[in-house]
Amino acid sequence: MSNIATALNTFAEQADLLNLEGKAQTSIPGVHFFRDSKGSARQPLVYQSGIIIVAQGRKVIHFPEHQIQYGAGNYLVIGIPMPLECEAFAEDGLPIMGLAVDVDPALLHQLVNQMHQHQGYINTEHCRQVSCVQSAKIDDPLMQTIKRLIEVLPNTIESDIFGADIVKELVYRVLCGPQGKTLIGLAQHDGHYARIARSLNTLHANYASPISVETLAEDVNMSVSAFHRAFRQVTFESPLQYLKKIRLVKAKDLISANGTRANEAAFQVGYSSASQFSREFKRHFNQSPSDISLNA
Repeated sequence: MSNIATALNTFAEQADLLNLEGKAQTSIPGVHFFRDSKGSARQPLVYQSGIIIVAQGRKVIHFPEHQIQYGAGNYLVIGIPMPLECEAFAEDGLPIMGLAVDVDPALLHQLVNQMHQHQGYINTEHCRQVSCVQSAKIDDPLMQTIKRLIEVLPNTIESDIFGADIVKELVYRVLCGPQGKTLIGLAQHDGHYARIARSLNTLHANYASPISVETLAEDVNMSVSAFHRAFRQVTFESPLQYLKKIRLVKAKDLISANGTRANEAAFQVGYSSASQFSREFKRHFNQSPSDISLNA
């Protein structure tokens, strides 16, 4: 068991989270503990933006033309919310376990601005065209920061006093690492990556409303053709494919978590045709809305 896994297991025991299946907010805002004892088959879901640190287990994210594998000793940087297909593996009889850390935009801009003051510290040209999902190996400086973060989690006083500063250091360490460009791109307001990120904020806030590609492109001062190219480069999807996947995942959550009827869920997420919703739902999840209802 790695140093991070040992520390995280101690935290889980102290916080009475050894039987958790899912994700739980810790005493530090924006820092979440996750645990999964069994893993899962390949399935569509939405990854939220942030930094994911894996202490145990392994996951595979499937893209149309490639895969990203990450596991114990790795971290994943996600610049924007992404509908992805993922499978997860618990290994050696141990649960999947780790931390998910939100990246506050104000903190990110503060750090990038400070780093820019040091000539040559950030190669902005290298950051202009980046993918929104990248993984990397945890190096020693980042390892030490993660261990300090885990150590203060059980202590409410220490997490209140030191937590935000340790999170700040963690984000800085990631910015300095091989996947820092994923976050740096978000701080460059005029870059295509940052513009697409703003469009995705609009999509996630208004996914149930009628949305046109022309309006999205206009909102970020891009031509429709340039917007399409940049959107696909960042998300690996067209804008309409991305929107459809977000709507379907939201509908699945409504059906499985809230017991919402399929037709009602369809309309709540923006579908005008219940039959079209059922067809696309089954194609995306390989099971019908009624199957989800029965298993809920």
